[in-house]
Amino acid sequence: MTETRESTASFTAEERAAMQERAAEVRAARKRGKGADAEAEVLAKIAELPDDDRAMAERVHAIVREVAPGLAPRTWYGMPAYGAPKAVLFFQPGSKFGSRYASLGFNEDARLDDGAMWPTAYALTRVGAAEEAAIRELVRRAAGEG
Repeated sequence: MTETRESTASFTAEERAAMQERAAEVRAARKRGKGADAEAEVLAKIAELPDDDRAMAERVHAIVREVAPGLAPRTWYGMPAYGAPKAVLFFQPGSKFGSRYASLGFNEDARLDDGAMWPTAYALTRVGAAEEAAIRELVRRAAGEG
């Protein structure tokens, strides 16, 4: 990966773009109100992704909607995310920051606590049967389902 930081105190172009996306999301949410279809926005973001990221994001989206329908879809820093008012979990495509893998991340409202230490993000290079089963369990736990 090419380093795009000008100094340690500045943000990369990708980080600045993500912050701008988040600001736009907040402005759009204020304008549209609570009745808007945020899921359509998530699906549109997923559709924009490169093939590999899109396939994984589509599977994650389907799993979340099936396992934890109470986690409302939304965009968060331009990424598919789930949970309201705060994002409980999110899918970060590898293409977002030029990473070799996508990430399935969980924020503090996710109920994944396991002792004094637990992971809050998982690297994804594909979503096969084993990964799908693990994602289902993580989503179920994060949402507090069962």
